[in-house]
Amino acid sequence: MAGFINTGLVAPRDVIVSDLEQAQLDALAKRFPVKATRDNRDVVKTAGVVVCAVKPAAVRTVLEEINPLVTSDNLLISVAAGIQLAYLETHLPEGTPVIRAMPNLPALIGEGVTALALGRFAGEAERQLAEELFSAVGRVVTLPEGNMNAVTGLSGCGPAYIAVIVEALADGGVKMGLPRRIAVDLAVQTVLGTARMLQSGGSHPGQLKDMVSSPGGSTITGLHVLEKGGLRGLLMSAVEAAAIKSGELQS
Repeated sequence: MAGFINTGLVAPRDVIVSDLEQAQLDALAKRFPVKATRDNRDVVKTAGVVVCAVKPAAVRTVLEEINPLVTSDNLLISVAAGIQLAYLETHLPEGTPVIRAMPNLPALIGEGVTALALGRFAGEAERQLAEELFSAVGRVVTLPEGNMNAVTGLSGCGPAYIAVIVEALADGGVKMGLPRRIAVDLAVQTVLGTARMLQSGGSHPGQLKDMVSSPGGSTITGLHVLEKGGLRGLLMSAVEAAAIKSGELQS
């Protein structure tokens, strides 16, 4: 919502949010002059685009609540991990355009990446609208639904993996004598700078690794330790496990 409003894509007066907790609604309404309600049905009565941003276990309850009010003029976008398009469409009136979206945590600062998958009744106009909305909080890709669990395991869960890596790098710096604050700053900026190089330069990650690895030097020595510890395999297994778990979340 912050991205939609801060980029000027949507006016606050055109946004309505619902939540079970009044404190959350009060905080949102204080930050942005949006409409707020504790009744999901008020959202469907007011909004053309309905974003279902609840935990997977709550999706069925929400869909059954709003079903009588949804029409083919609405576009429902679900960000609930693992909930398939067919399930969403089954619990909504026939012909309702539905899109699955999997954004990730950096969307909070406009640096996220969102994958979209279109339902049977979502056409080009709905795709363009969803891409425009989520472009306000980062990059957007549109994929077949069969790829969505892999997206969840990679970019959806990935910020947690990267945070653990940053924390471990900083711990290594502290172990070798760096003050904690400086160690964290160095680790964060190293990850950020490396990501930006890969994003802008078009280089394969392996090429960048080779650029840093001098023969017989410190980097290749450190990489050898990572290889012996199975870092690559662990990260691949983490993505795989998270993707499989995403597929098990279907109600």
